[in-house]
Amino acid sequence: MSDLKKIRTDVVGSLLRPAAWKEAKLRHEIGALDDAGLAEVELQCLREHVQLQESAGLDVVSDGELSRLNFQDSFGLSVSGYDATADRFNANLQRAAGGTALSRWDLPDLTLPGTPVVHRRPAASRLKLERNVPLEEYQRVAPLASKPVKVALIGPDRIAQRFEHERSRSVYRSTDEFLADVVAIQRKMIKQLVDAGCRYVHIDAPGYTAYVDERSLAAMRARGENPMENFARSLRADTELVQGFPGVTFGIHLCRGNQRSMWHREGTYDAIAERLFGELPHDRFLLEYDSPRAGGFEPLRHVRKDAVVVLGLVSTKVAQLESVDDLRSRVEAAAKYVPLERLAISPQCGFASDVAGNLIGEEDQRRKLERVVEAARKIWG
Repeated sequence: MSDLKKIRTDVVGSLLRPAAWKEAKLRHEIGALDDAGLAEVELQCLREHVQLQESAGLDVVSDGELSRLNFQDSFGLSVSGYDATADRFNANLQRAAGGTALSRWDLPDLTLPGTPVVHRRPAASRLKLERNVPLEEYQRVAPLASKPVKVALIGPDRIAQRFEHERSRSVYRSTDEFLADVVAIQRKMIKQLVDAGCRYVHIDAPGYTAYVDERSLAAMRARGENPMENFARSLRADTELVQGFPGVTFGIHLCRGNQRSMWHREGTYDAIAERLFGELPHDRFLLEYDSPRAGGFEPLRHVRKDAVVVLGLVSTKVAQLESVDDLRSRVEAAAKYVPLERLAISPQCGFASDVAGNLIGEEDQRRKLERVVEAARKIWG
C-alpha cells in the first residue's frame, strides 16, 4: 500500500447519487420496496461508485456517501440525545429544487425540527453513541475496493456550530462540556474504524471558513458568541480528536458551501491561516481553491512542514472541464509557498453534499475525476 499521507490524488467524499438509487430510495420511503430490495440496489450502486473511481486511477476511493441524505449525517444519525427528528429523502429533494448554479444561498431556519447537525438542535439528554454510521459504510464498501477506502466524518467545529446551546443548559452547562462529549464519542467511532482496517479518516470541517465570512461572523455575534473563542475551541477539539492513532492518515477538508452548485461563504484563509495550518495536526489539508473566493496561495506558507496540502482545483459545481495546463500552472504557483513534494490535487468538494447533488451530470463527474489523475501524472510523474 502506498503512503496515504503522501498520495498525489484525493477525493472529498460524495458522488452524485445514481438515478436507480434515487428511485429505490423513494420507493422504500413510501413502503413499495423492502429493506432487502433497497440494500440490493445500494450494493450495485456502490460497485459502480468504486469502479468509477478506480478506473479513473485515483489513489483512494470513497463510498460516495451513497446512503447519507446529507454529508453531516455521519454524526447526527449515530447518536441519541438531541431534540431532533429524522429527515426524509423526498423532502430533501423538494427543498433543493430551486437551486441556481454559482449563486450564494442563505441558510434556512436551522432551528426547525430535523436531523441534528444538518439543523441547529438542542440536547434533551447527554449524547450517546448508538451506532457508527461511518463504520457501517466502511464495512460495506471495503470488500468491493482494490484501492484504500477513505471515510469522512463531520468535524467538531461544525457540530458545535449546529448545537443550540442556549436551549440545552439543563443538559450541558457550556459548549465546552458538550464538545468534550462530542470528541469522546467521535474518538470511539474512529477507533472502531481503525480496528476494522480503515487507514484514512477524513474530517469535514466546512465551518472554519465561517471565521472569515462576515455574514457568518455576524450571526455568531448575534447569538452572543465570540467567534475567536469558537475558533480556538474548535482547534483544540479537532486536535484532540485525532491524537493517538498511529498508522492512520488524517485529512481535514475546508470549503465555502456546496449545495446544488451554490456556495454559502466567502473569504480568504489569510486571517486564520497561521493558527489553522500551524496548530491542527492533520496529515493532509484538503482546501477549496477553485474560485476567487478562496484568495491566493500566500496563506499556505503557514502550513506545518510535515503536512501535505491537497489543492481543490477541480470544481464540482460546474460541468466545464479544467485544462491540464491551467491546473499545472496553479500547482506551480502554490509551490512557491509549499514545496511541490508536499502538494496534491483533488476536486474542490464533493459532487453531492446532499442527495440532490450539484448541477452537473454523471459523465461530467467522471471526466472531472479523470482530469484530477491526468493532471497529477503530468505534474508529478
